[in-house]
Amino acid sequence: MKQFITTIIAGFVLISCNDYKAEKVTIDTDINYTNMDTITLGAGCFWCVEAIFQDIKGVESVVSGYSGGSIKNPSYKEVCAGTTGHAEVCQLVYDAAIVSLAKILEVFWQTHDPTTLNRQGADVGTQYRSAIFYHTATQKEIATDIFNKLDDAGAFVNPIVTEITEYTDFYPAEDYHQDYFDINGEQPYCTAVIRPKVEKFKKTFSEILK
Repeated sequence: MKQFITTIIAGFVLISCNDYKAEKVTIDTDINYTNMDTITLGAGCFWCVEAIFQDIKGVESVVSGYSGGSIKNPSYKEVCAGTTGHAEVCQLVYDAAIVSLAKILEVFWQTHDPTTLNRQGADVGTQYRSAIFYHTATQKEIATDIFNKLDDAGAFVNPIVTEITEYTDFYPAEDYHQDYFDINGEQPYCTAVIRPKVEKFKKTFSEILK
């Protein structure tokens, strides 16, 4: 796999009212994959996360759901109450021969604010925490390496608080949460929050779009 350059551009991260430094961090990703792989990511509201990762070449499926909690089969209402310990996440199945985990994590860290604990913009609570639930030891190694390089370089004004946690379970969200932006693109939250984020993402990562 070729070497990827992760660039955190001042002001690019798509959360307002935060200050970022312009930094460039080089990440080596020479690991060859031959099979489909799965990673589970939390970056605030799963409607936003899903809308971005569905557009990436090599990402075969994106399912919104819940991970990292203490009860089985939680409902959206229970997760929103903040008492189950679950994060809103998207589970990605991707072809690592087409898109590497390093590139996926580059998109992940550049399209949300990983420095705000249990919060993304106006969405507040542990369910909106920044989280990577790794499925393999290799994924943990890659995620931790990128995390450390970004933090050591001071890519963000504030320290990164993304949790990197071993995957244990995933519960798909209710049907009406799936493909939310595609189906409800004119809904106020979609036009005010998701659409601007997706448009900026597409301009910055045009080379990996489907």
